[in-house]
Amino acid sequence: MKDSFMNGLLTVAGKMQSNPVLSAIKDGFIDIMPVTIMGSFCTLFQFVVSATKANGYDISLANVPGLGWLANLNPVWSTANYGCMNFMAVMVVFMVALHFAENIGRPGDKTAAAVALASFITLVTTSVTGKSASGEEVTISGAVASTYTNSNGLFVAIIVGIVVTWLYVKLISSGKLTIKLPDSVPPNVSQSFAVLFPTVITIFVVALVNWIMSAFLHLDFFSLINRIMAPIQAIMTGLPGYLVVVFLMMLLWWFGIHGPNVMSAVTTPFMTAAWTNNEAIYKATGQVAINTVGPAGEKYQIINTVFGAGYFSHTGSGITGGLIIAVMLFSKREDYRAICKLAIPCGIFNINEPIIFGIPMVMNPLLGIPFFLAPVVSVVFGYLITKIGFAPMFVINVPWTTPCGIFGFLASGGRLMGAISQLLAFATSILVYMPFVLASNAQQEEAAA
Repeated sequence: MKDSFMNGLLTVAGKMQSNPVLSAIKDGFIDIMPVTIMGSFCTLFQFVVSATKANGYDISLANVPGLGWLANLNPVWSTANYGCMNFMAVMVVFMVALHFAENIGRPGDKTAAAVALASFITLVTTSVTGKSASGEEVTISGAVASTYTNSNGLFVAIIVGIVVTWLYVKLISSGKLTIKLPDSVPPNVSQSFAVLFPTVITIFVVALVNWIMSAFLHLDFFSLINRIMAPIQAIMTGLPGYLVVVFLMMLLWWFGIHGPNVMSAVTTPFMTAAWTNNEAIYKATGQVAINTVGPAGEKYQIINTVFGAGYFSHTGSGITGGLIIAVMLFSKREDYRAICKLAIPCGIFNINEPIIFGIPMVMNPLLGIPFFLAPVVSVVFGYLITKIGFAPMFVINVPWTTPCGIFGFLASGGRLMGAISQLLAFATSILVYMPFVLASNAQQEEAAA
């Protein structure tokens, strides 16, 4: 029964990792990660480097005597943030299409990404309505609102990147729409003409679908998709739903499979959308309290990409840094102590493979219990202390390798309570692992007897 379950789990995990759609989504988000981290840090710099008391902000280097000139750098952070964050959906549709084309037999076909991008913009309403300084309603043609190109357009970007690329590749694969030019024509020109008809047909189909939805059904494609995805988003970023995700990731780890990697294609779009919502609120208000309300009435979402990195995987999945400290304080087993000493440098930077495969945690019936329990306790603890306002919101997308405590400080916009809250969550993992480390001492003594 156990072997059957394990084989089934390995099969499912393997299929998820090799699935061309999920793989393309995962790789696409990984590719844009440096850009989104840069955008998030620009927001951090905007408030902790360049904000002045005249704007209502106290926590900033620009308020230190002699450093007021740092306020002049605010446009640098602001424009860089805009470029990184407000075109996230554009980057995603391009990268997902590129990877998906490669996964289904068109490696190196950059036209696929261009077709997906053109199709994405085809679905966008190219006019913006707003109020002038006099209060009169004005419509500007030939403009694209950032609500289409930022994180609000992520789900449409993923759908377009997959569906449009699939149609484009299918049309090429049919072999009936290829224009063949003489061998004397340069290869790059010949390749462009070879995919001309598939490109034209694909973009035309998207434009036709968009016209039918708008003219006859009076539906906006973006609004429709976001409305459909809203309930799933609520489940994925709610505490019960997220705990199910945590359990599945730890279950995969217990069998020796990298759980977060397998699950990331499913979880990343929802977690990223939640985080960018928070980042936008922070950029508009400079506040990290749970009750902060954004300009359009939007509210902070506790569970998001940064929350996960701060309360689920600090010192590595399973929060094995707690095991390291528990072993060094209470374990009498020299094998455990030796492995933990070697794992300390990696654990500081949230890398825990030496512990997972060295202790090992994989298929370990005793330490497997706290391995599952520690991240659950930490996540619930982090959620509750954020909910009651003790901990600040985590709004800055800090690199996942940032050490515990420093991560919390930076993720909360430079708040000391962010560091304290994360360290308290980490302390819960030590308490969870401690009794099982003591039990392993008794287990060894019984084996020796």
